[in-house]
Amino acid sequence: MEEDGTRLNKYISGSGVASRRAADRLIGKGRVTINGRAAELGDIVRDGDVVCVDGEPISREKKDIILVFNKPRGITCTSSPDDPDNVIDFIGYPKRIYSVGRLDKDSRGLLLMTNNGELANRIMRSRFEHDKEYVVTVDKEITDAFLRKMSEGVRLDDGAMTKRCEVERIWDDQFRIVLRQGLNRQIRRMCEHFGYKVLDLQRVRIMNIELGKLKEGRYRDISKAERTELYRRLGLRRRSAGSGRRTSRLF
Repeated sequence: MEEDGTRLNKYISGSGVASRRAADRLIGKGRVTINGRAAELGDIVRDGDVVCVDGEPISREKKDIILVFNKPRGITCTSSPDDPDNVIDFIGYPKRIYSVGRLDKDSRGLLLMTNNGELANRIMRSRFEHDKEYVVTVDKEITDAFLRKMSEGVRLDDGAMTKRCEVERIWDDQFRIVLRQGLNRQIRRMCEHFGYKVLDLQRVRIMNIELGKLKEGRYRDISKAERTELYRRLGLRRRSAGSGRRTSRLF
């Protein structure tokens, strides 16, 4: 902890409970206390202080947990125990983590899991324009016009305009796309705009982190080299170099 203490929202973010912005909302709703009193925005946490969220004590993690998870179809990117298909129960990790962004239930592939709210926030925010790469299979043959129009930007059904992106044919019915924004079900809606139905959607890369040959349903720690490069791109200091590579079998 810094010599003069840590701002409360940063402390909450460091505990893995929420990003700084979400922490501010928790504080504003009266869900956070310091030493038994209701916390206020801008409060400072010092050594010996007890911080609680919804009555549960929290503490800053000393190490950033960052996992690469190969999400199967049917798993939802939520921590809600009311959802029997939630990703947290599926992984069963022994410490508090949450997903960085989302993959819809029908999609599969790379999902980052972390306990660092600031890291998650910097990856997810569209203004940072971080690469996210997908391999997509559709229900009919892809045309050159389709690839060109997808790359130029698409006006979606709600009026939102997608940003220019990289699109490349892989097979007659499969293409690779690199996005730098994250609208809800964006790729599926882009394809639907041109009369294509997505049959399979797999995320294979986020920034410098690649899914590689990680088997579906398994997770691993990111490597030291991946961690170093990720922090460099995000402009963050790491709390720990982390442990070595570890893979866990889930089914």
